[in-house]
Amino acid sequence: MRFGIVILPQYPWPEARRRWRKAEELGFDHAWTYDHLSWRTLVDQPWGATIPLLTAAATATERIRLGTFVSSPNYRHPVPFAKDLASVDEISGGRFLLGVGSGGTGFDAHVLGRHELTPRQRHDRFAEFTRDLDVLLRFETETGGISFDGQYYRAVDARMVGEPAQVPRMPFVLAANGPKGLRLVADLGQGWATTGPDGLRGDDWWAGVAGLSRRLDDALADAGRDTVDRYLAVDFCGTYALSSPDAVDDAVGRATELGFTDLILHWPREGDPYRGAESALDDLATRHLSGNFRGMRSD
Repeated sequence: MRFGIVILPQYPWPEARRRWRKAEELGFDHAWTYDHLSWRTLVDQPWGATIPLLTAAATATERIRLGTFVSSPNYRHPVPFAKDLASVDEISGGRFLLGVGSGGTGFDAHVLGRHELTPRQRHDRFAEFTRDLDVLLRFETETGGISFDGQYYRAVDARMVGEPAQVPRMPFVLAANGPKGLRLVADLGQGWATTGPDGLRGDDWWAGVAGLSRRLDDALADAGRDTVDRYLAVDFCGTYALSSPDAVDDAVGRATELGFTDLILHWPREGDPYRGAESALDDLATRHLSGNFRGMRSD
């Protein structure tokens, strides 16, 4: 099992730098931040911009992989976003993981005054956004340009930043639960991320996660693929994993049984959500982390 940690973009850089560095020192395999303009109950609290933060984190660390958990098309266009991603990947020395999803229906979806999309429209936009990024992030030279004309995005002779830092491009970790989204994972993803089924808690949530994993198995078989890395954001099960050593051990055991390769936790906060003490990270490191960087499979 590999372990990831989410560090919310809420802290002044000196404190944020300490956390990103500690994540690497403790032995986490990857560290993430939420890619939102703001988020749920924290909407009126400080909230930084994702790409500048990850760029700074890339210069403050050496080995740990860095990523977005998860980016969405709610307020992004694939061309400038691909330029941002390719630049931070180059700065990090090829350590970037792109977590990307369809986009929620909350703050990010409405802050720019756009009309609400149906679930089908959100998926279609997600698929188009991801496929456009796939083309852009593979682009190696400045000769010519990339053009596309879709339902949601257009580009005319777009240019990228040069040869990708990872070949053929940075890994995509696609967040999806529905049948169409899981097929997109099977088609384009090097990883699958899930927060589990909405509205369930405890054993029911874990049973729902097992069902989603089986559906991904079916989608991969249909696509002629054996496997992808599987990332489980376990703190959405109704119990904050770092609330106790027993909760961590239970989450690790259950996720392992279901075939997940990666477990994603959240850095403890003083208040809800993810209320806890930072000492829980040290205990986790002692019990589960090796302290050595471990990489990710690539296709």
